[in-house]
Amino acid sequence: MHRPLPEDPMIRSLIAQAKRAQISRRAMLAGTGAGATALALAACSTGSEELSPAEDQSESDKTLNWANWPLYIDEDEEGNYPTLERFQEELGIEVNYLIDVDDNNSYFAKVRDQLALGQDIGADTVCLTDWMVNRWIQLGYTQELNKDNIPNASNLVASLQDPAFDPGRAHSLPWQGGFAGIAYNVEETGEVRSVSDLWRSDLSGRVGVLSEMRDTIGVIMLENGVDISGDFSADEFNAALDVFREQVESGQIRNVRGNAYTEDLVNGDTLAAICWSGDITLLNFEAGYEKWKFVLPEGGATLWNDNFLIPIGSPRKTNAETLINYYYEPEVAAEVAAWVNYITPVEGAYEAAIAIDPELAENQLIFPNADTLAQAKIFRGLTAQEENEFQSAFQSILLGS
Repeated sequence: MHRPLPEDPMIRSLIAQAKRAQISRRAMLAGTGAGATALALAACSTGSEELSPAEDQSESDKTLNWANWPLYIDEDEEGNYPTLERFQEELGIEVNYLIDVDDNNSYFAKVRDQLALGQDIGADTVCLTDWMVNRWIQLGYTQELNKDNIPNASNLVASLQDPAFDPGRAHSLPWQGGFAGIAYNVEETGEVRSVSDLWRSDLSGRVGVLSEMRDTIGVIMLENGVDISGDFSADEFNAALDVFREQVESGQIRNVRGNAYTEDLVNGDTLAAICWSGDITLLNFEAGYEKWKFVLPEGGATLWNDNFLIPIGSPRKTNAETLINYYYEPEVAAEVAAWVNYITPVEGAYEAAIAIDPELAENQLIFPNADTLAQAKIFRGLTAQEENEFQSAFQSILLGS
């Protein structure tokens, strides 16, 4: 289904607002690394009883609770969500938009007891990152999607249609995505094209990396020639971990941070960093020019997505599927992408974005083409045992630094 684009002046106003006020939703993760890891280690047990989905009451209850991250949907100056308002007007479903997710692990810790009992967690759909979606699916905490209610799911880009953690997208559909790669200060250092370049002597003590294990270790593994989306071994993970440990202990890596790594780039403590794509777009906008160059490392970047899923206890499944279907309309997806500046998973949104802002449509960090996507890999889902072992090993380096 396609719909006419809203009037261009309104859309351009939204874009301007976003460029003035937007901060990355991942900024909300600053400083959460250690606590989040502790939660991860405590949350990896598997359930022993098969849960039954809640009875769907969508036909008689035209409401919906949607839990999402901060600053992750189009918003106007009054704090309203234009695309969501149109959804409610057109489909007759009242949506309670909940800004409830500030970290994958902390959100899971908040709702896992109810999930384990198959109860309603107060959200009929929630957007979580690939690896956490993998955990929910493994534990039986999600409902299988009825694609008859989501015909626009056919607009999902081919590269995201069959992830290892959810073959055939039976339980999830992407909301937005982004890259983890490298950024460097073009005024203070030479070109940085690979992870190995971060270990140069001229960058000693001036390198930052992410406290998100899958991104930092993921790009190091890719540099080592490991396919992080495939069935890699513990030895391959540990080989990358050894590189990370060496660079931390030698002082080459100055800081291991959440989104606070951007502060180090701005104040000059670090000249190069493993980073998230959307943040660098924002930093350059605030600087007024391209002070930092973002690159997909020669060995490869990580690609993450936050995904819609429907919790096992949701009593409004069809309503949630109707919402997901709406956001898979290319024109709607383009409007959201224009505001949030992350990667839309919707085929046709690029063409729709051209009508909004041709320059925006050519931004490879928002509308990556096939060549760009081929340079990135999704970190595969981990078993509960791997989650414990890998996170513990990564955390031990952080605590020792």
